Amino acid sequence: MEDHDHRHDHDGGLAHDLKTIGRNLIGRRRALGILAGAGGFAAVTACGGDDSASSSGSGSATGSTSSYSTSSTGSTSTSSTSSSTTTSGGTSGGSCIADPTETNGPYPADGTNSASGSISNVLTVSGVVRSDIRSSFINSTTTADGVQLELTLQLVDVNNGCAAIAGAAIYIWHCDAAGKYSLYSSGVTTESYLRGVQVTDAEGKVTFTTIYPACYSGRWPHIHFEIFTGGLTSASTGRAASLISQLALPAATNTAVFTGDTRYTASIANYNAISISSDNVFGDNSSAQIAQMTPTLSGSLTAGYTGTALIGIAA
Repeated sequence: MEDHDHRHDHDGGLAHDLKTIGRNLIGRRRALGILAGAGGFAAVTACGGDDSASSSGSGSATGSTSSYSTSSTGSTSTSSTSSSTTTSGGTSGGSCIADPTETNGPYPADGTNSASGSISNVLTVSGVVRSDIRSSFINSTTTADGVQLELTLQLVDVNNGCAAIAGAAIYIWHCDAAGKYSLYSSGVTTESYLRGVQVTDAEGKVTFTTIYPACYSGRWPHIHFEIFTGGLTSASTGRAASLISQLALPAATNTAVFTGDTRYTASIANYNAISISSDNVFGDNSSAQIAQMTPTLSGSLTAGYTGTALIGIAA
């Protein structure tokens, strides 16, 4: 699936981005050894894939389910293109819990596995530090098509009263509207869109502009992320991540997007066949964990969606 071994003319990597940003990043490094061994993955010949099939990061995915059996995590909304929707998730009132470790799946492009694309580790490629991740940045400028999503993530320390963690690097990636992962999936192995890194500000926040991910067979709609509390200097491979986990997209917005936008038509049957409790990644998490892992989103198909999610870590 995704892989990029070849750096072409982007050899500057994160060292180059450090100079570009011009910021002195001081992060707290969490001494966490990431087990990862990941052999090569067969190239994706169709949309999507099963994240539990091959885990190349520190997370472990299981097919087990927990007592959390609800397939919806958020308030209901309509799927009309003209109406506004709000779906709830996350935490409030200054409370937080540690996000569980999850698999980084077969398509991380973080140096922990092999891919069919030409770059195996985008974390070493100049240009990966960016807020708008809709376009490719390695030998292509193709922009992924889909419903716009602007997502703000806030990283907090669960051992310090949910205090914000500044200076940490957050890498996110997800599939496109067709369920394909750049650098891995058939037809998009030369693309590098829907991947990017940001550094948390004084409030522990980063904001990414992206598109809403599809629902492919066997998985609840989701966004992958890796946290590097040591900042950009520590973000050289997924094996150095302080946390690898995923965000679960809210049910009401999933329904609105998949049924209301023809670019996501293929997602409808896949989504109808899955639930949070049957998902092989989210299914063994508690209701409190799922609530925090689910972003709070508002918006519409025409205007796009904006939202926030809290990420808790024991720094």
